[in-house]
Amino acid sequence: QVQLVESGGGLVQAGGSLRLSCVATGRTFRIYTMGWFRQAPGKEREFVAAITGSGGSTSYADSVKGRFTISRDNAKNTVYLRMNSLKPEDTAVYYCGQGATVWDPYRYDYWGQGTQVTVSS
Repeated sequence: QVQLVESGGGLVQAGGSLRLSCVATGRTFRIYTMGWFRQAPGKEREFVAAITGSGGSTSYADSVKGRFTISRDNAKNTVYLRMNSLKPEDTAVYYCGQGATVWDPYRYDYWGQGTQVTVSS
């Protein structure tokens, strides 16, 4: 059974930084695409970033390019999202997803429970 557990969310001032973590169990972690999505109140869930199983390729939403960095540690079954220069519009619940073995940054089979990120102005 696949389980994804996010952590690292919180309250931060605009311009600050946070690092989200997501630990995955239940499947061979290193062969699956991992990604981050977010959902703000009243809005649909939107793509943030994705990374291939090897970590060799990444994809980002235009709104976070240059500020957010996705990475993974396959020895720890963990994917990270480093968020710098945070803005109030980054406020959302952030979800970790586990996708396919082929590269498709927008397709996910499993989701975590989410972690709240709130950026104050």
